[in-house]
Amino acid sequence: MADIKTRDVVKGTVKALDRSAVATERMKSATVRTKDAAEQSVNGNEVSAQEYGANRVESAVEIATAEGVHQFNKRGKNGIRDAKRNVEKVKENYNKLKDLKKTNKPKKAASKTAKAAKNTTQQTAKTVKATGKGTVKTAQAAGKGTVKTAQNTVKTAKATGKVAVKTAQTTAKAAKVTAQATAKAAKAAAAAAKAAVKATIVAIKVAVKAIVAAVKLAIAAVKAIAAAIAAGGWVAVVVIIVICLIALIVGSCFGIFFSSEDTGSGQSMQTVVQEINTEYQTQIETTKNNITYDVLEMSGSRAVWAEVLSVYAVKTTTDPDNAQEVATMDDSKKAILKDIFWQMNAISSRTETKTETVITETDDGHGNIVQTETTVTRTYLYITVTHKTADEMATQFGFNADQKKQLNELLSEDNKSLWAAVLYGISTSDTQIVSVALSQIGEVGGQPYWSWYGFGSRVEWCACFVSWCANECGYIDDGIIPKYAGCVNGVDWFKDRGQWLDGSAEPVAGMIIFFDWDSPDGTSGPQDGLSDHTGIVQKVENGKVYTVEGNSGDSVRTREYAIGHYEILGYGIPAY
Repeated sequence: MADIKTRDVVKGTVKALDRSAVATERMKSATVRTKDAAEQSVNGNEVSAQEYGANRVESAVEIATAEGVHQFNKRGKNGIRDAKRNVEKVKENYNKLKDLKKTNKPKKAASKTAKAAKNTTQQTAKTVKATGKGTVKTAQAAGKGTVKTAQNTVKTAKATGKVAVKTAQTTAKAAKVTAQATAKAAKAAAAAAKAAVKATIVAIKVAVKAIVAAVKLAIAAVKAIAAAIAAGGWVAVVVIIVICLIALIVGSCFGIFFSSEDTGSGQSMQTVVQEINTEYQTQIETTKNNITYDVLEMSGSRAVWAEVLSVYAVKTTTDPDNAQEVATMDDSKKAILKDIFWQMNAISSRTETKTETVITETDDGHGNIVQTETTVTRTYLYITVTHKTADEMATQFGFNADQKKQLNELLSEDNKSLWAAVLYGISTSDTQIVSVALSQIGEVGGQPYWSWYGFGSRVEWCACFVSWCANECGYIDDGIIPKYAGCVNGVDWFKDRGQWLDGSAEPVAGMIIFFDWDSPDGTSGPQDGLSDHTGIVQKVENGKVYTVEGNSGDSVRTREYAIGHYEILGYGIPAY
Protein backbone atom coordinates (compact mmCIF):
# COMPACT_ATOMS: atom_id res chain seq x y z
CA MET A 1 0.00 0.00 0.00
CA ALA A 2 1.31 3.40 -0.89
CA ASP A 3 2.28 5.81 1.88
CA ILE A 4 -0.05 8.61 2.78
CA LYS A 5 1.88 11.89 2.63
CA THR A 6 -0.12 13.79 5.18
CA ARG A 7 3.07 15.05 6.79
CA ASP A 8 4.07 16.75 3.58
CA VAL A 9 0.83 18.70 3.64
CA VAL A 10 1.46 19.95 7.16
CA LYS A 11 5.07 20.59 6.34
CA GLY A 12 4.15 22.59 3.27
CA THR A 13 1.63 24.52 5.30
CA VAL A 14 4.23 25.31 7.96
CA LYS A 15 6.63 26.46 5.26
CA ALA A 16 3.94 28.72 3.83
CA LEU A 17 3.35 30.19 7.27
CA ASP A 18 7.12 30.66 7.78
CA ARG A 19 7.40 32.40 4.46
CA SER A 20 4.53 34.71 5.40
CA ALA A 21 6.28 35.54 8.65
CA VAL A 22 9.52 36.22 6.76
CA ALA A 23 7.66 38.46 4.34
CA THR A 24 6.21 40.36 7.24
CA GLU A 25 9.66 40.82 8.77
CA ARG A 26 11.07 42.02 5.44
CA MET A 27 8.30 44.58 5.15
CA LYS A 28 9.00 45.72 8.71
CA SER A 29 12.67 46.07 7.83
CA ALA A 30 11.74 48.05 4.74
CA THR A 31 9.62 50.34 6.89
CA VAL A 32 12.46 50.82 9.38
CA ARG A 33 14.88 51.62 6.54
CA THR A 34 12.38 54.09 5.17
CA LYS A 35 12.08 55.77 8.56
CA ASP A 36 15.86 55.84 9.05
CA ALA A 37 16.32 57.32 5.61
CA ALA A 38 13.80 60.05 6.43
CA GLU A 39 15.55 60.90 9.69
CA GLN A 40 19.03 61.37 8.21
CA SER A 41 20.73 64.78 8.38
CA VAL A 42 19.92 67.41 5.78
CA ASN A 43 22.08 67.09 2.71
CA GLY A 44 24.26 70.16 2.04
CA ASN A 45 22.96 70.29 -1.53
CA GLU A 46 19.30 70.70 -0.43
CA VAL A 47 17.93 74.19 -0.65
CA SER A 48 16.18 74.10 2.72
CA ALA A 49 15.17 71.80 5.56
CA GLN A 50 11.58 71.76 4.32
CA GLU A 51 12.59 70.83 0.79
CA TYR A 52 14.94 68.19 2.12
CA GLY A 53 12.15 66.64 4.23
CA ALA A 54 9.75 66.61 1.29
CA ASN A 55 12.31 64.90 -0.95
CA ARG A 56 13.11 62.29 1.67
CA VAL A 57 9.46 61.56 2.37
CA GLU A 58 8.65 61.18 -1.32
CA SER A 59 11.53 58.72 -1.68
CA ALA A 60 10.45 56.83 1.43
CA VAL A 61 6.87 56.50 0.17
CA GLU A 62 8.04 55.17 -3.17
CA ILE A 63 10.33 52.61 -1.48
CA ALA A 64 7.68 51.51 1.04
CA THR A 65 4.97 51.22 -1.59
CA ALA A 66 7.12 49.23 -3.97
CA GLU A 67 8.30 46.92 -1.20
CA GLY A 68 4.75 46.39 0.08
CA VAL A 69 3.42 45.55 -3.38
CA HIS A 70 6.37 43.32 -4.05
CA GLN A 71 5.97 41.39 -0.81
CA PHE A 72 2.23 41.19 -1.21
CA ASN A 73 2.47 39.86 -4.73
CA LYS A 74 5.29 37.48 -3.96
CA ARG A 75 4.04 36.02 -0.67
CA GLY A 76 0.39 36.08 -1.57
CA LYS A 77 0.95 34.25 -4.88
CA ASN A 78 3.39 31.82 -3.33
CA GLY A 79 0.97 31.04 -0.54
CA ILE A 80 -1.86 30.34 -2.98
CA ARG A 81 0.43 28.28 -5.19
CA ASP A 82 1.57 26.17 -2.22
CA ALA A 83 -2.00 25.75 -1.08
CA LYS A 84 -3.02 24.54 -4.55
CA ARG A 85 -0.16 22.08 -4.52
CA ASN A 86 -1.27 20.77 -1.15
CA VAL A 87 -4.83 20.39 -2.41
CA GLU A 88 -3.57 18.48 -5.42
CA LYS A 89 -1.61 16.15 -3.14
CA VAL A 90 -4.68 15.61 -0.97
CA LYS A 91 -6.74 14.79 -4.05
CA GLU A 92 -4.06 12.39 -5.14
CA ASN A 93 -4.09 10.69 -1.77
CA TYR A 94 -7.86 10.61 -1.79
CA ASN A 95 -7.88 8.89 -5.19
CA LYS A 96 -5.42 6.37 -3.89
CA LEU A 97 -7.76 5.69 -1.01
CA LYS A 98 -10.57 5.02 -3.47
CA ASP A 99 -8.37 2.57 -5.22
CA LEU A 100 -7.80 0.83 -1.92
CA LYS A 101 -11.48 0.06 -1.62
CA LYS A 102 -11.11 -2.12 -4.66
CA THR A 103 -8.22 -4.09 -3.12
CA ASN A 104 -8.39 -7.07 -0.79
CA LYS A 105 -8.05 -4.92 2.34
CA PRO A 106 -10.72 -5.11 4.90
CA LYS A 107 -13.57 -2.74 4.22
CA LYS A 108 -13.51 -1.43 7.74
CA ALA A 109 -9.88 -0.40 7.58
CA ALA A 110 -10.45 1.22 4.24
CA SER A 111 -13.42 3.02 5.62
CA LYS A 112 -11.38 4.32 8.52
CA THR A 113 -8.56 5.27 6.27
CA ALA A 114 -10.92 7.07 3.93
CA LYS A 115 -12.54 8.83 6.77
CA ALA A 116 -9.17 9.83 8.17
CA ALA A 117 -8.06 10.97 4.76
CA LYS A 118 -11.25 12.91 4.35
CA ASN A 119 -10.79 14.60 7.72
CA THR A 120 -7.19 15.31 6.92
CA THR A 121 -8.17 16.71 3.59
CA GLN A 122 -10.81 18.93 5.09
CA GLN A 123 -8.46 20.07 7.82
CA THR A 124 -5.74 20.69 5.28
CA ALA A 125 -8.15 22.62 3.08
CA LYS A 126 -9.18 24.76 6.04
CA THR A 127 -5.53 25.27 6.96
CA VAL A 128 -4.64 26.13 3.39
CA LYS A 129 -7.60 28.46 3.15
CA ALA A 130 -6.76 30.05 6.47
CA THR A 131 -3.12 30.24 5.54
CA GLY A 132 -3.91 31.84 2.21
CA LYS A 133 -6.26 34.30 3.79
CA GLY A 134 -3.75 34.96 6.57
CA THR A 135 -1.02 35.47 4.06
CA VAL A 136 -3.16 37.85 2.06
CA LYS A 137 -4.27 39.71 5.20
CA THR A 138 -0.71 39.80 6.46
CA ALA A 139 0.48 41.22 3.15
CA GLN A 140 -2.37 43.70 3.08
CA ALA A 141 -1.76 44.70 6.70
CA ALA A 142 1.94 44.99 6.00
CA GLY A 143 1.26 47.13 2.96
CA LYS A 144 -1.24 49.28 4.85
CA GLY A 145 1.18 49.54 7.77
CA THR A 146 3.98 50.53 5.42
CA VAL A 147 1.84 53.18 3.74
CA LYS A 148 0.57 54.45 7.09
CA THR A 149 4.12 54.54 8.42
CA ALA A 150 5.19 56.40 5.30
CA GLN A 151 2.31 58.85 5.72
CA ASN A 152 3.28 59.39 9.35
CA THR A 153 6.86 59.88 8.22
CA VAL A 154 5.66 62.48 5.72
CA LYS A 155 3.73 64.27 8.45
CA THR A 156 6.70 64.08 10.82
CA ALA A 157 9.09 65.33 8.14
CA LYS A 158 6.73 68.19 7.26
CA ALA A 159 6.40 69.12 10.92
CA THR A 160 10.17 68.86 11.34
CA GLY A 161 10.67 71.07 8.27
CA LYS A 162 8.22 73.65 9.59
CA VAL A 163 9.94 73.66 12.98
CA ALA A 164 13.33 73.95 11.27
CA VAL A 165 12.13 76.86 9.14
CA LYS A 166 10.50 78.53 12.10
CA THR A 167 13.64 78.01 14.17
CA ALA A 168 15.77 79.41 11.34
CA GLN A 169 13.49 82.45 11.06
CA THR A 170 13.58 82.99 14.82
CA THR A 171 17.36 82.64 14.79
CA ALA A 172 17.63 85.08 11.89
CA LYS A 173 15.43 87.60 13.68
CA ALA A 174 17.44 87.20 16.87
CA ALA A 175 20.67 87.59 14.92
CA LYS A 176 19.32 90.71 13.24
CA VAL A 177 18.27 92.23 16.57
CA THR A 178 21.65 91.31 18.05
CA ALA A 179 23.46 92.82 15.07
CA GLN A 180 21.43 96.02 15.32
CA ALA A 181 22.05 96.25 19.05
CA THR A 182 25.75 95.60 18.52
CA ALA A 183 25.94 98.23 15.78
CA LYS A 184 24.07 100.72 17.94
CA ALA A 185 26.34 100.01 20.89
CA ALA A 186 29.43 100.33 18.69
CA LYS A 187 28.14 103.63 17.29
CA ALA A 188 27.38 104.93 20.76
CA ALA A 189 30.78 103.81 22.01
CA ALA A 190 32.49 105.46 19.04
CA ALA A 191 30.54 108.67 19.66
CA ALA A 192 31.46 108.48 23.35
CA ALA A 193 35.11 107.91 22.48
CA LYS A 194 35.04 110.77 19.97
CA ALA A 195 33.40 113.09 22.51
CA ALA A 196 35.83 111.96 25.19
CA VAL A 197 38.82 112.66 22.94
CA LYS A 198 37.37 116.06 21.97
CA ALA A 199 36.76 116.91 25.65
CA THR A 200 40.31 115.79 26.39
CA ILE A 201 41.75 118.16 23.80
CA VAL A 202 39.71 121.07 25.18
CA ALA A 203 40.75 120.18 28.72
CA ILE A 204 44.39 120.08 27.69
CA LYS A 205 44.11 123.55 26.17
CA VAL A 206 42.31 125.30 29.01
CA ALA A 207 43.42 123.39 32.09
CA VAL A 208 47.22 123.31 32.10
CA LYS A 209 47.73 124.32 35.72
CA ALA A 210 49.11 121.22 37.41
CA ILE A 211 52.26 120.50 35.44
CA VAL A 212 55.22 119.25 37.45
CA ALA A 213 57.20 117.69 34.63
CA ALA A 214 56.43 116.20 31.24
CA VAL A 215 55.75 112.69 32.51
CA LYS A 216 54.13 113.83 35.75
CA LEU A 217 51.96 116.16 33.72
CA ALA A 218 50.73 113.29 31.55
CA ILE A 219 49.86 111.16 34.58
CA ALA A 220 48.03 114.01 36.33
CA ALA A 221 46.12 114.91 33.21
CA VAL A 222 45.07 111.30 32.64
CA LYS A 223 43.78 110.98 36.20
CA ALA A 224 41.87 114.25 35.99
CA ILE A 225 40.29 113.33 32.66
CA ALA A 226 39.55 109.73 33.60
CA ALA A 227 37.68 110.95 36.69
CA ALA A 228 35.41 113.01 34.45
CA ILE A 229 34.62 110.18 32.02
CA ALA A 230 31.70 107.84 32.63
CA ALA A 231 32.76 104.53 34.13
CA GLY A 232 32.90 101.57 31.79
CA GLY A 233 35.02 99.58 29.42
CA TRP A 234 35.75 102.62 27.28
CA VAL A 235 37.55 104.40 30.12
CA ALA A 236 40.67 102.32 29.61
CA VAL A 237 40.60 103.01 25.90
CA VAL A 238 40.15 106.74 26.38
CA VAL A 239 42.90 106.86 29.01
CA ILE A 240 45.29 105.25 26.55
CA ILE A 241 44.28 107.78 23.91
CA VAL A 242 44.77 110.61 26.38
CA ILE A 243 48.22 109.38 27.38
CA CYS A 244 49.28 109.14 23.77
CA LEU A 245 47.76 112.52 22.97
CA ILE A 246 49.44 114.30 25.87
CA ALA A 247 52.74 112.60 25.15
CA LEU A 248 52.57 113.77 21.56
CA ILE A 249 51.65 117.32 22.55
CA VAL A 250 54.25 117.62 25.29
CA GLY A 251 56.98 116.39 22.98
CA SER A 252 55.96 118.73 20.16
CA CYS A 253 56.07 122.49 19.75
CA PHE A 254 52.61 122.62 21.35
CA GLY A 255 54.20 121.68 24.66
CA ILE A 256 54.79 125.44 25.02
CA PHE A 257 51.17 125.67 26.19
CA PHE A 258 52.11 123.58 29.23
CA SER A 259 54.96 125.86 30.29
CA SER A 260 53.09 128.28 32.56
CA GLU A 261 53.89 126.46 35.80
CA ASP A 262 57.08 125.94 37.78
CA THR A 263 58.33 122.41 37.09
CA GLY A 264 60.55 122.20 40.16
CA SER A 265 63.51 124.17 38.85
CA GLY A 266 62.23 127.40 40.38
CA GLN A 267 61.48 128.74 36.90
CA SER A 268 58.40 128.97 34.75
CA MET A 269 57.73 130.63 31.44
CA GLN A 270 56.17 133.58 33.24
CA THR A 271 59.17 134.22 35.46
CA VAL A 272 61.56 133.93 32.52
CA VAL A 273 59.47 136.31 30.40
CA GLN A 274 59.42 138.85 33.23
CA GLU A 275 63.19 138.46 33.66
CA ILE A 276 63.77 139.16 29.96
CA ASN A 277 61.38 142.12 30.11
CA THR A 278 63.41 143.54 32.97
CA GLU A 279 66.65 143.11 31.00
CA TYR A 280 65.04 144.86 28.06
CA GLN A 281 63.91 147.79 30.21
CA THR A 282 67.31 147.95 31.94
CA GLN A 283 69.05 148.28 28.60
CA ILE A 284 66.81 151.21 27.67
CA GLU A 285 67.42 152.86 31.05
CA THR A 286 71.15 152.33 30.70
CA THR A 287 71.12 154.06 27.31
CA LYS A 288 69.22 156.98 28.78
CA ASN A 289 71.52 157.24 31.79
CA ASN A 290 74.73 157.12 29.76
CA ILE A 291 73.80 159.99 27.48
CA THR A 292 73.14 163.57 28.39
CA TYR A 293 70.10 164.87 26.60
CA ASP A 294 67.43 167.50 26.82
CA VAL A 295 64.63 165.77 24.96
CA LEU A 296 63.91 162.03 24.72
CA GLU A 297 62.03 160.60 21.81
CA MET A 298 61.34 156.87 21.62
CA SER A 299 59.87 154.97 18.72
CA GLY A 300 59.21 151.47 17.52
CA SER A 301 58.09 148.44 19.50
CA ARG A 302 59.41 145.07 20.47
CA ALA A 303 58.24 141.71 19.13
CA VAL A 304 55.00 140.26 20.43
CA TRP A 305 55.77 137.62 23.02
CA ALA A 306 53.50 135.03 21.44
CA GLU A 307 55.62 135.25 18.27
CA VAL A 308 58.87 135.01 20.22
CA LEU A 309 57.71 131.92 22.07
CA SER A 310 56.32 130.33 18.91
CA VAL A 311 59.65 130.66 17.14
CA TYR A 312 61.40 129.33 20.24
CA ALA A 313 59.04 126.33 20.47
CA VAL A 314 59.36 125.29 16.84
CA LYS A 315 63.14 125.78 16.68
CA THR A 316 63.82 123.98 19.96
CA THR A 317 61.61 120.95 19.39
CA THR A 318 62.78 120.40 15.81
CA ASP A 319 66.48 121.07 16.28
CA PRO A 320 68.19 118.22 14.36
CA ASP A 321 71.22 118.33 16.67
CA ASN A 322 69.55 118.72 20.07
CA ALA A 323 65.76 118.58 20.02
CA GLN A 324 64.18 119.36 23.42
CA GLU A 325 60.65 119.59 24.77
CA VAL A 326 59.45 123.06 25.72
CA ALA A 327 56.87 122.21 28.38
CA THR A 328 59.47 122.72 31.10
CA MET A 329 62.01 125.44 31.74
CA ASP A 330 65.64 125.25 32.88
CA ASP A 331 68.80 127.35 32.51
CA SER A 332 69.78 125.91 29.12
CA LYS A 333 66.33 126.52 27.63
CA LYS A 334 66.23 129.99 29.15
CA ALA A 335 69.49 130.78 27.38
CA ILE A 336 67.99 129.63 24.07
CA LEU A 337 64.88 131.76 24.64
CA LYS A 338 66.93 134.86 25.51
CA ASP A 339 69.06 134.41 22.43
CA ILE A 340 65.98 134.23 20.20
CA PHE A 341 64.42 137.24 21.93
CA TRP A 342 67.46 139.43 21.29
CA GLN A 343 67.71 138.21 17.72
CA MET A 344 64.14 139.39 17.25
CA ASN A 345 64.52 142.68 19.13
CA ALA A 346 67.10 145.42 18.76
CA ILE A 347 67.52 148.74 20.63
CA SER A 348 69.36 151.55 18.92
CA SER A 349 69.97 155.14 19.94
CA ARG A 350 71.32 158.35 18.52
CA THR A 351 71.59 161.96 19.63
CA GLU A 352 71.01 165.11 17.70
CA THR A 353 71.73 168.68 18.68
CA LYS A 354 69.28 171.29 17.52
CA THR A 355 69.27 175.03 17.81
CA GLU A 356 65.76 176.29 18.28
CA THR A 357 64.00 179.50 18.95
CA VAL A 358 61.93 179.35 22.06
CA ILE A 359 59.17 181.87 22.71
CA THR A 360 58.36 182.53 26.35
CA GLU A 361 55.53 184.65 27.68
CA THR A 362 55.78 186.81 30.79
CA ASP A 363 53.65 189.39 32.58
CA ASP A 364 55.17 192.85 32.68
CA GLY A 365 53.38 193.62 35.90
CA HIS A 366 50.82 195.83 34.26
CA GLY A 367 48.59 193.09 32.90
CA ASN A 368 50.43 192.86 29.65
CA ILE A 369 51.78 189.64 28.21
CA VAL A 370 55.28 189.98 26.89
CA GLN A 371 56.71 187.43 24.48
CA THR A 372 60.41 186.84 24.43
CA GLU A 373 62.28 184.89 21.80
CA THR A 374 65.30 182.97 22.92
CA THR A 375 67.65 180.80 20.87
CA VAL A 376 68.54 177.61 22.65
CA THR A 377 70.54 174.53 21.76
CA ARG A 378 68.98 171.24 22.74
CA THR A 379 70.25 167.68 22.57
CA TYR A 380 67.70 165.12 21.43
CA LEU A 381 68.07 161.49 22.37
CA TYR A 382 66.31 159.15 19.96
CA ILE A 383 65.84 155.57 21.13
CA THR A 384 64.43 153.23 18.53
CA VAL A 385 63.24 149.71 19.11
CA THR A 386 62.93 147.44 16.09
CA HIS A 387 61.82 143.85 15.89
CA LYS A 388 61.47 140.98 13.47
CA THR A 389 58.28 139.11 12.91
CA ALA A 390 57.81 135.36 13.28
CA ASP A 391 57.78 134.97 9.49
CA GLU A 392 61.06 136.85 9.19
CA MET A 393 62.62 134.60 11.83
CA ALA A 394 61.35 131.52 10.00
CA THR A 395 63.24 132.73 6.94
CA GLN A 396 66.33 133.55 8.99
CA PHE A 397 66.38 130.10 10.60
CA GLY A 398 65.56 128.35 7.32
CA PHE A 399 62.37 126.68 8.55
CA ASN A 400 61.00 124.02 6.21
CA ALA A 401 57.35 123.69 5.19
CA ASP A 402 56.41 121.57 8.23
CA GLN A 403 58.07 123.98 10.66
CA LYS A 404 56.30 126.94 9.08
CA LYS A 405 53.01 125.08 9.34
CA GLN A 406 53.61 124.48 13.06
CA LEU A 407 54.52 128.13 13.53
CA ASN A 408 51.30 129.31 11.89
CA GLU A 409 49.23 126.89 13.95
CA LEU A 410 50.76 128.14 17.20
CA LEU A 411 49.87 131.71 16.24
CA SER A 412 46.33 130.83 15.21
CA GLU A 413 43.63 133.08 16.61
CA ASP A 414 42.06 130.00 18.19
CA ASN A 415 45.07 129.72 20.54
CA LYS A 416 44.82 133.23 21.93
CA SER A 417 43.46 132.03 25.27
CA LEU A 418 46.29 129.52 25.55
CA TRP A 419 48.90 132.24 25.15
CA ALA A 420 47.15 134.22 27.87
CA ALA A 421 47.62 131.25 30.21
CA VAL A 422 51.30 130.88 29.28
CA LEU A 423 52.24 134.57 29.46
CA TYR A 424 49.94 135.85 32.15
CA GLY A 425 49.03 132.77 34.19
CA ILE A 426 45.43 133.84 34.02
CA SER A 427 43.20 132.25 36.61
CA THR A 428 39.80 133.16 38.00
CA SER A 429 41.19 135.66 40.51
CA ASP A 430 41.14 139.45 40.12
CA THR A 431 44.91 139.55 39.50
CA GLN A 432 44.55 138.35 35.92
CA ILE A 433 44.83 141.82 34.50
CA VAL A 434 47.90 142.44 36.67
CA SER A 435 49.65 139.45 35.15
CA VAL A 436 48.84 140.71 31.66
CA ALA A 437 50.12 144.22 32.47
CA LEU A 438 53.36 142.95 34.00
CA SER A 439 54.09 140.96 30.88
CA GLN A 440 54.16 144.21 28.90
CA ILE A 441 56.80 145.99 30.96
CA GLY A 442 59.37 147.62 28.70
CA GLU A 443 57.01 148.21 25.77
CA VAL A 444 57.90 151.60 24.25
CA GLY A 445 55.72 153.92 22.21
CA GLY A 446 52.44 152.14 22.86
CA GLN A 447 51.87 151.18 19.23
CA PRO A 448 50.37 147.72 20.03
CA TYR A 449 47.79 149.39 22.26
CA TRP A 450 46.69 152.51 20.40
CA SER A 451 46.68 150.70 17.05
CA TRP A 452 44.59 147.90 18.61
CA TYR A 453 42.16 150.54 19.84
CA GLY A 454 41.78 151.86 16.32
CA PHE A 455 44.02 154.94 16.12
CA GLY A 456 46.10 155.40 12.97
CA SER A 457 48.89 157.28 14.73
CA ARG A 458 50.24 157.79 18.19
CA VAL A 459 48.01 159.26 20.90
CA GLU A 460 48.45 159.49 24.65
CA TRP A 461 47.99 155.80 25.24
CA CYS A 462 47.74 155.09 29.00
CA ALA A 463 43.99 154.37 28.78
CA CYS A 464 44.49 152.35 25.59
CA PHE A 465 46.98 150.22 27.51
CA VAL A 466 44.55 149.51 30.36
CA SER A 467 41.80 148.70 27.87
CA TRP A 468 44.10 146.36 25.92
CA CYS A 469 45.01 144.44 29.10
CA ALA A 470 41.34 144.17 30.03
CA ASN A 471 40.52 142.85 26.57
CA GLU A 472 43.22 140.19 26.85
CA CYS A 473 41.38 138.88 29.90
CA GLY A 474 37.95 139.05 28.28
CA TYR A 475 36.79 141.71 30.75
CA ILE A 476 35.55 144.13 28.10
CA ASP A 477 33.25 141.58 26.49
CA ASP A 478 32.01 140.60 29.95
CA GLY A 479 31.29 144.22 30.89
CA ILE A 480 33.74 144.17 33.81
CA ILE A 481 36.03 146.95 32.55
CA PRO A 482 35.16 149.56 29.90
CA LYS A 483 37.03 150.13 26.68
CA TYR A 484 38.19 153.72 27.03
CA ALA A 485 40.82 155.95 25.46
CA GLY A 486 40.11 159.01 27.61
CA CYS A 487 40.73 158.84 31.35
CA VAL A 488 37.69 161.00 32.14
CA ASN A 489 35.43 158.52 30.37
CA GLY A 490 36.87 155.69 32.43
CA VAL A 491 36.16 157.52 35.69
CA ASP A 492 32.59 158.27 34.64
CA TRP A 493 31.94 154.61 33.73
CA PHE A 494 32.88 153.36 37.22
CA LYS A 495 31.15 156.23 39.04
CA ASP A 496 27.92 155.67 37.11
CA ARG A 497 27.84 152.09 38.39
CA GLY A 498 28.71 152.96 41.99
CA GLN A 499 32.06 151.17 41.64
CA TRP A 500 34.34 153.98 42.78
CA LEU A 501 36.73 154.72 45.67
CA ASP A 502 38.34 158.09 46.29
CA GLY A 503 42.10 158.55 46.37
CA SER A 504 42.40 158.30 50.16
CA ALA A 505 41.27 154.67 50.22
CA GLU A 506 43.53 151.65 50.31
CA PRO A 507 43.05 149.69 47.10
CA VAL A 508 43.65 146.03 46.24
CA ALA A 509 45.34 144.35 43.31
CA GLY A 510 43.41 144.56 40.06
CA MET A 511 41.74 147.91 40.72
CA ILE A 512 42.07 150.63 38.07
CA ILE A 513 43.90 153.71 39.37
CA PHE A 514 43.26 157.25 38.07
CA PHE A 515 45.52 160.30 38.61
CA ASP A 516 44.95 164.05 38.58
CA TRP A 517 48.40 165.57 38.08
CA ASP A 518 49.47 168.70 39.87
CA SER A 519 51.67 170.22 37.20
CA PRO A 520 51.01 173.95 37.01
CA ASP A 521 53.56 174.43 34.25
CA GLY A 522 52.65 171.24 32.34
CA THR A 523 49.95 170.24 29.94
CA SER A 524 48.23 168.02 32.55
CA GLY A 525 47.85 170.48 35.36
CA PRO A 526 47.02 172.13 37.61
CA GLN A 527 44.67 169.75 39.45
CA ASP A 528 41.13 170.26 38.32
CA GLY A 529 39.32 167.13 39.53
CA LEU A 530 39.59 165.50 36.13
CA SER A 531 41.74 162.47 35.47
CA ASP A 532 44.95 162.93 33.47
CA HIS A 533 46.41 159.44 33.69
CA THR A 534 45.42 155.85 34.46
CA GLY A 535 47.00 152.51 35.29
CA ILE A 536 46.50 149.18 37.04
CA VAL A 537 47.10 148.45 40.75
CA GLN A 538 49.68 145.65 40.99
CA LYS A 539 49.79 145.28 44.78
CA VAL A 540 49.68 147.16 48.07
CA GLU A 541 52.52 146.64 50.54
CA ASN A 542 53.96 148.59 53.48
CA GLY A 543 51.79 151.62 52.94
CA LYS A 544 52.56 151.86 49.24
CA VAL A 545 50.53 151.34 46.10
CA TYR A 546 52.45 149.62 43.30
CA THR A 547 51.14 150.14 39.80
CA VAL A 548 51.71 149.09 36.19
CA GLU A 549 51.23 152.06 33.86
CA GLY A 550 51.34 152.54 30.13
CA ASN A 551 52.67 155.80 28.64
CA SER A 552 54.81 156.46 31.67
CA GLY A 553 57.76 158.14 29.96
CA ASP A 554 56.28 156.68 26.75
CA SER A 555 56.75 153.10 27.96
CA VAL A 556 55.14 150.46 30.16
CA ARG A 557 56.67 150.51 33.62
CA THR A 558 55.94 149.98 37.30
CA ARG A 559 55.57 152.90 39.68
CA GLU A 560 54.88 153.30 43.39
CA TYR A 561 53.02 155.85 45.49
CA ALA A 562 52.16 156.30 49.11
CA ILE A 563 48.64 155.28 49.99
CA GLY A 564 46.49 158.42 49.83
CA HIS A 565 48.98 160.32 47.66
CA TYR A 566 47.35 163.62 46.74
CA GLU A 567 47.65 163.11 42.99
CA ILE A 568 45.65 159.87 43.15
CA LEU A 569 42.13 160.85 42.09
CA GLY A 570 40.56 157.50 42.93
CA TYR A 571 40.05 153.89 41.94
CA GLY A 572 37.65 152.06 39.69
CA ILE A 573 36.42 148.80 41.20
CA PRO A 574 35.90 146.12 38.52
CA ALA A 575 33.23 143.56 39.41
CA TYR A 576 35.47 140.53 38.91
